[in-house]
Amino acid sequence: MPDLHSTLASVTERIIERSRDSRGRYVELMAREAERHPDRTALACSNLAHGYAAMGDDKAAIGGGKAPNLAIVTAYNDMLSAHQPYGRYPEAMKLYAREVGATMQVAGGVPAMCDGVTQGQDGMDLSLFSRDTIAMGTAVALSHEMYDGMALLGICDKIVPGLLIGALRFGHLACILVPSGPMPSGIGNKEKQKTRQLYAEGKVGRDELLASESASYHAPGTCTFFGTANSNQMMMEMMGLHMPNAAFVPPNTPLRSALTRAAVHQLAKISTRGSDPRPLSACVDEKAIVNAIVGLLATGGSTNHALHLPAIARAAGIRIDWSDFDELSQAVPLIARVYPNGSGDVNAFHAAGGMGYVIGELLGAGLAHGDVMTVGGSSLADYAAEPVLNDKNLSWQAAPAATLDPTMLAPVTDPFQPDGGMRLLTGNLGRATIKTSAVDEERYVIEAPARVFQTQEDVAKAFKAGELDRDVVVVVRFQGPRANGMPELHKLTPPLGVLQDRGFKVALVTDGRMSGASGKVPAAIHCTPEALGGGPLSLLRDGDIVRVDANAGTLSTTADLAAREPASPPPPAQGVGRELFAMMRAGADGAEKGGSAMLALAGL
Repeated sequence: MPDLHSTLASVTERIIERSRDSRGRYVELMAREAERHPDRTALACSNLAHGYAAMGDDKAAIGGGKAPNLAIVTAYNDMLSAHQPYGRYPEAMKLYAREVGATMQVAGGVPAMCDGVTQGQDGMDLSLFSRDTIAMGTAVALSHEMYDGMALLGICDKIVPGLLIGALRFGHLACILVPSGPMPSGIGNKEKQKTRQLYAEGKVGRDELLASESASYHAPGTCTFFGTANSNQMMMEMMGLHMPNAAFVPPNTPLRSALTRAAVHQLAKISTRGSDPRPLSACVDEKAIVNAIVGLLATGGSTNHALHLPAIARAAGIRIDWSDFDELSQAVPLIARVYPNGSGDVNAFHAAGGMGYVIGELLGAGLAHGDVMTVGGSSLADYAAEPVLNDKNLSWQAAPAATLDPTMLAPVTDPFQPDGGMRLLTGNLGRATIKTSAVDEERYVIEAPARVFQTQEDVAKAFKAGELDRDVVVVVRFQGPRANGMPELHKLTPPLGVLQDRGFKVALVTDGRMSGASGKVPAAIHCTPEALGGGPLSLLRDGDIVRVDANAGTLSTTADLAAREPASPPPPAQGVGRELFAMMRAGADGAEKGGSAMLALAGL
């Protein structure tokens, strides 16, 4: 194994030192939970009888307490295409468990909202806090203490982070995440993007737009662009929490079923009662978190994980911040180009060598920690492989040593970019992140007069009225966690893209999110402190000169902010259940800590 890259080593050591006290408390808690966690047979008879009353032929095995009993926490619904295949997973997984003398129970279900459905709609205000809701739902599901391991069924944006945050509080148990795979590729991404921009310009109607979107999102499985959902899957591979290279195998195929079966068999083996126990708390350590950040940078993954990874890490007692992302980004090259950072989707990425190739390249360059405990192998090196099915027998073979499509994947020695394309911006407008991997280098620096808005709907109105046909930094404020739940502002992408295509210098600055689908327009996002409460964005006025400089890593204005009073925020929105999340908005902490009320109030 090559020597670890010096930047990776120093950032990891800094995180370990920063987390020493909090990680120590977490590890001690997990040790106490492992000692306290009752043997099912030690439960009072009434408790145990309730726990297996409906389990039929499995009652004897569950009641006997010798065989592993494994929990399924599912995010199934059939509105979300990525999760529709999960409908029949529990039925099959119970059969797979019996093959190795184990049992499985559906411990509980958690909500799973689709940001694609709520994008630009009022329901998007619930999106970020659905992660906390999912984490709490996972905890409720596992609180019955009937289980020796847990299988998490989830894929999409807030769902994997929420499941993992909840599961980490039961980290004395083993855990495997079980994906279901991406849908088949639809129309070309450039064609889809072109239709969206034509619609924004009023050159095509709703019928043409809907036909285009339906040709893209058209079948069971994960959406095929490299947004937050597929970035989740990439990170679970980098952390070793899947069976190796399970992320991007299509749903409803024999190989997909074989991987699910293998996951159940492996979970029984690594469970508390298995022959090779591997608790989740030991798998998710500082090195695993660094591997997740490295994977995010190397593949040009979703900016949403600048929020989710700090929250996941906190649940395991680990402290990371955006400086860690920024420093690693300077050392980790971009070796994947997946839409919106390239032309091909995740199916093309997988066919070109996929995660097996990526992990092999990173390990070979000393850019990933190989010595992590994984759920499906002896080290991360076992994830530089791809699954194959021969005569119904599942095995793994070495991943391609060279890219099979140089437009999709590149070697570390000749990357698409020398850096990871996710940078920290600091200055008198606060701290923000910017994703540069899809932005042309000549747009890394934008300086222009600001036009300040408080909703993305107002931006759309100004665009249609021709008021933005100039060099402009569009500022959309009061979009942070405490203001309205920090919705994604993906609705801004088409009009800002049109302005840029018209030859204007355009940038976005916001304390909201811009999603894993953010693309070619430079966007300083997640600005913290947020505008609500007097953050710097609340002091900006129309016409102030704002500079977004990804080269220097700065976000600033020449305006004298100290002489101003903060702008008044809009009143709290109601409807679509938003009023029920008032306590989460009130208790949320800053974006750099993950934007979580649950973790903040828990003192984590």
